[in-house]
Amino acid sequence: MSTVTLPAAIARRRERPIGSGITLSKAIIFTLILLSAVIAAFPLLWMLLTSLKTPQETMSVPPVWLPAHPNLDAYTQVSGVINVGRSFLNSAVIALICTAAILVTSLMAGFAFAKYAFVGRNTLFALMIATMFLPPIVTLIPLYRIVGYLGLNASLAGVIAPNLANAFGIFLMRQFIAGVPDELLDAARIDGASELRVVFQIVAPSVVPAIAALALFAFVYQWNSYLWPLTVLQGNSDQYPIVISLSRLLSYNRGAMNTGLVMAGATLAVLPPLILFVLLQRFFVDSIVSSGVKG
Repeated sequence: MSTVTLPAAIARRRERPIGSGITLSKAIIFTLILLSAVIAAFPLLWMLLTSLKTPQETMSVPPVWLPAHPNLDAYTQVSGVINVGRSFLNSAVIALICTAAILVTSLMAGFAFAKYAFVGRNTLFALMIATMFLPPIVTLIPLYRIVGYLGLNASLAGVIAPNLANAFGIFLMRQFIAGVPDELLDAARIDGASELRVVFQIVAPSVVPAIAALALFAFVYQWNSYLWPLTVLQGNSDQYPIVISLSRLLSYNRGAMNTGLVMAGATLAVLPPLILFVLLQRFFVDSIVSSGVKG
């Protein structure tokens, strides 16, 4: 008779299949992942369901989980409280221009830090990284004074100007561009390519996952930015982005009667970043995998 050692028996017991080839450890991992996904998605699901409820259902105790008669009345009422179209346009202008500028400046600066050797490079890079640890409230007043000196107060240009470059974006691009072979860049230069052409036609296609991840981060951050636009625009409601306009829904909310209205506005505000994430999720995951392999 064949004998089985104790360690082998324990290992076999731990990996015993449950169902069709699924081990106990895998089942536990899948359960934890599913539980984490449900916890993360629950606020969004609750927001969506509440926006479809009647005012009576939003006020009921205990709470009503599913609306008995889903309706879109709250979505039609939002436009009567805030200028949804103008607010969305303002947010789109701010987020798109800032994101595009951050991608260009981060790519070029990251290339310089990764591939050029110049005096003080490491010191300058360290100083730039140090700015990432400053709380935004620390730089709020200096930036506001600078924008005022430039005459950009109460305008979208004042909101956009300080956000044309980003230290995190430069850091991210520098780390990925450092992995691009120097031989590839030298070959392009020998063929007569200019430095800008090397950056945008050779380097950029090599770091597409990082560019997509940075675009997602930058767009979501600028879309959800609240304190800086509120400070610069100084009550100019025509220039308010959607996030600031939503605060008017909160003040409009009397008790719980208009909770559905607030949730409808929040749902509309979430849609653009959510759609962008769906479009870029493959590149976002690739950037994480690439950084993990390089590490």
